[in-house]
Amino acid sequence: MTAKKKTIFFTLLLSFLITGSAYTPPDEGMYPLSELRKVNLNNAGLKISMKEIYNPDSISLIDALVNVGGCTGSFISDEGLIITNHHCAFSAVQLASTPQNDYLNKGFVAREREQEIEAKGLTCRITDSYEDVSDKILSVVAGVTDPASRIRLVNEEMKKLAAQAEQQDATIKAEVSEMFIGKTYVLFRYKMIQDVRLVYVPSRNIGEFGGETDNWVWPRHTGDFSFMRAYVAPDGSSAKYSKANVPYKPKKFLKVNPKGVSEDDFVFILGYPGKTFRNRPAQYIQYQQNYLLPYVSDLYDFQNHAMEAAGKKDKATELKLATRIKRNANVLKNYRGKLKGLNGLELVQQKREEDEKLAEYINSNVELKEKYGTLMSSIDNLYKLIYNDAYRELWLTQVYSGVSLLNIARQVNSFKAAMLSRPLSERAKYYTDSIGVLEQKLKPIYQSYDLDADKAIFTRMLNDAAKLPKIQRVDAVDKKVLKGFSSQEQADKFVETTLQYTRLKDADYVLNTLLKSQALLSGYNDPLLVFENDISTQIKALKPERDRREGLLNKLMGDYVAAKELFKKQDFIPDANSTLRLTYGYVRGYAPADATYMKPFTTIKGVLEKGSTGNPEFSYPTVIKQLWQTKDFGPFVKDDLNDVPVAFLYNLDTTGGNSGSPVMNSKGELIGVNFDRAYEATINDYAWNESYSRSIGVDIRYVLWIASKVDKADFLIREMGVAQ
Repeated sequence: MTAKKKTIFFTLLLSFLITGSAYTPPDEGMYPLSELRKVNLNNAGLKISMKEIYNPDSISLIDALVNVGGCTGSFISDEGLIITNHHCAFSAVQLASTPQNDYLNKGFVAREREQEIEAKGLTCRITDSYEDVSDKILSVVAGVTDPASRIRLVNEEMKKLAAQAEQQDATIKAEVSEMFIGKTYVLFRYKMIQDVRLVYVPSRNIGEFGGETDNWVWPRHTGDFSFMRAYVAPDGSSAKYSKANVPYKPKKFLKVNPKGVSEDDFVFILGYPGKTFRNRPAQYIQYQQNYLLPYVSDLYDFQNHAMEAAGKKDKATELKLATRIKRNANVLKNYRGKLKGLNGLELVQQKREEDEKLAEYINSNVELKEKYGTLMSSIDNLYKLIYNDAYRELWLTQVYSGVSLLNIARQVNSFKAAMLSRPLSERAKYYTDSIGVLEQKLKPIYQSYDLDADKAIFTRMLNDAAKLPKIQRVDAVDKKVLKGFSSQEQADKFVETTLQYTRLKDADYVLNTLLKSQALLSGYNDPLLVFENDISTQIKALKPERDRREGLLNKLMGDYVAAKELFKKQDFIPDANSTLRLTYGYVRGYAPADATYMKPFTTIKGVLEKGSTGNPEFSYPTVIKQLWQTKDFGPFVKDDLNDVPVAFLYNLDTTGGNSGSPVMNSKGELIGVNFDRAYEATINDYAWNESYSRSIGVDIRYVLWIASKVDKADFLIREMGVAQ
């Protein structure tokens, strides 16, 4: 472990916490594969060589990692068995559930391969290789001064390089990822697996124990795990779901260590973290704090109340809306945690002071002033424009994801416009070739759509639009809804009338009649389609300015990072961007408040204690209490606790996308599955600090205990090679 810490913020708090401590906190960083050479994990406690983690010339732990449905997972057998989070499998379990077979709440165990269920909507992505292509991309925009043209050329070159890589190897999916905005670009090659199946998912009162009460909270007692299996065609190629497919044979799978870890043990994670924004100026943080976080969290709270009310009609509706509710609830609590952190830690002010020092540094050097002299003022002027449009942009972003029928209308309008823009002689072919794509876009929307919920959310969105300031008006709402008025009745009337007459609310009609006839689809129109078209027209009109701002921001952020590296005299770790990363640290509790210390392990005893509070979110299978009372822990007991550990804390640097990441010990063995952060660490996206940044994983001993003792899934434990 290097002596130099990247603890940029909260130095006093950090010094207070670690005074007298015998251990050294880890460096901040979600290290890309290209940056692993900068990390000395052996000094930190790793007992295997770095090449066993990543070796581009041979097989390593990296080959056991998969990106599954936006989460991380890992292979744990040579038969394609994957372990990830319960919440990562949630949508697939919901789609497989019916009122008769309620796998979502009761759980699911496939005791034979033939019983494994298709995990609809989920695919696997395995990192195969990477290549720095920064020079190729930046050479295309050398000398280009127009911001919109610059970002267009960058995006085109990124797509071009990815397409070329796929042409060279038809078995991979290629993607160019921007590592430092406007500065560095890496081409990643991924192996894709299209057939993923559910193997074992515990009951919801285990996999989601504590519900929203405990979400983003420590202490946790959630068994947030699930098992899937990857399948391929008999010849080993990627193929869609088919009974003829066979289990995938991974190059590498992780060894499961049933002994787990103890406090202060070294641990590390490999995974696909989503996005962080630590290399951004104060204005970006201010946008998050003043606009995006409060607006979206409040909106999602309303949406969930509307969907929960709709779900009370019947079990089928409840199941249909479950995934949307869960996703919303997770985001809104995360956003409110971030708001609490941003306000409490005054991060905007800290960033502002840091940016002022950067400006002074630039102006103190003649060469830097010539190159970056207008950088900080240009950033400030750009964000003033962004603030001026903020609420309308947020509304336009959220209206389609919130109102399912409006999203359906957008898909239909877009398809019709593309078809009708072609010469008459080519329309039939376009319809025949592309109607299947439209159908596949609409099906998942209908699968999580309810008319009553849509009405409530649509009305809320129209009322929000009615309150926008004059310079941020939504034209379609003003012309079609308000018509010179601003009353609640106008929105209610418009929603009721529009949804009464649209046939898009009838999934059976749309999928089985409307889409089956080119003539019928071409001629179909209704008030909802007209309203959506007006929204799309305004979005298109705003696009040139949006592209200009995006291009300018891309260039400014590249310069900002470059200048800041000179100022700090250090290299930065690029923000997370869903590419494979490593982070490391130690099993460690923390002190979230004065005179409070949170221990790093929870136990089954805590499950029972929470279950006695009367909160329905703390219900659990009765067999857990029976087993605990008889101390039937098997080999999964932690001796110093005289109990089975359920969840544990560690000071690793994680964020969204790390859900399902394998937590590994010093020998590279699986000892847990990452699933959350403590509430104080929701601010990790903007700033990491050893004193409060804690991630949470489900202990492998609890996973194995539940599988063996509660769900009698010993066949999986044997497949993992764990002796009982």
